[in-house]
Amino acid sequence: MLTPAWLDGLSLGDPISADPLEGGYASKTYRVRTDLGKSVVVKTQADLPPDLYALEADGLDALRTPGGFAVPKVLRVTPTFIVLADLGTAEPSATYWADAGRALAAQHQRTADKFGYHQDNYLGTLAQRNPWMADGHAFFVEHRLLRFLERPFCYRQLGEGGRRLLERVVRRLAEIIPAQPPALLHGDLWHGNLLPGPDGAPAMIDPAVYYGWPEADLATLLIYGNLSGDFFTAYEEVHPLTPGWRERAPLLHLRELLSITAHSPTVPETVAEIHSILQRFD
Repeated sequence: MLTPAWLDGLSLGDPISADPLEGGYASKTYRVRTDLGKSVVVKTQADLPPDLYALEADGLDALRTPGGFAVPKVLRVTPTFIVLADLGTAEPSATYWADAGRALAAQHQRTADKFGYHQDNYLGTLAQRNPWMADGHAFFVEHRLLRFLERPFCYRQLGEGGRRLLERVVRRLAEIIPAQPPALLHGDLWHGNLLPGPDGAPAMIDPAVYYGWPEADLATLLIYGNLSGDFFTAYEEVHPLTPGWRERAPLLHLRELLSITAHSPTVPETVAEIHSILQRFD
């Protein structure tokens, strides 16, 4: 797929190739090269909410933190595509994982008075509700867990027993998850959204930003990431965590699993994982 209109007005030359890139749930992603030797990344999809890419651009801008991750510059946004500066294909630096841990800790030092964000945005193709709330437990229960029961795929696949189990476990959330100040989160932080920038330093993409519990960002990284231990050691040097966070992580990871279930008509392995986690904390 090659669409000349992607680069209109950017003074980068005419596109001559579009190579598909892996990753991303909502979009098809391409590295586009031009006849002037430039390259950009284009994410595109016709059947998406018309504000999805504009809200992605807002999230990328929010993540530009001193001492934090490199974030691709947004070059153009329309309802059907977004054009980003190409971070390239550099190899990770020798200190990549430790640098990434410190970068995330620096990001999590940015706090707010309440949980939420100044506007709603998206997780995948589903609306992510971000009303400002003072109670972090109520915010997570209502807007990061139970909200997925409204989605037909999730409601049906969990079944009555799974829905009741989820509702029972969330009533105990305040007993299990310690209070944490709301920090700026990436919001969808699995290892596929971390990559080396042009100089091999850590960068991040595909945000679903909001102010929430730092442990929520770390939970999916821990479970899905297969990260070097240097990452977590460096993170805690800057931003110490309450003991037991690794044991609590599966409960916070439920939000990612419920989202997968809400997006997909049949994901039996994910549903089984949800049930297993809920039974552990019941």
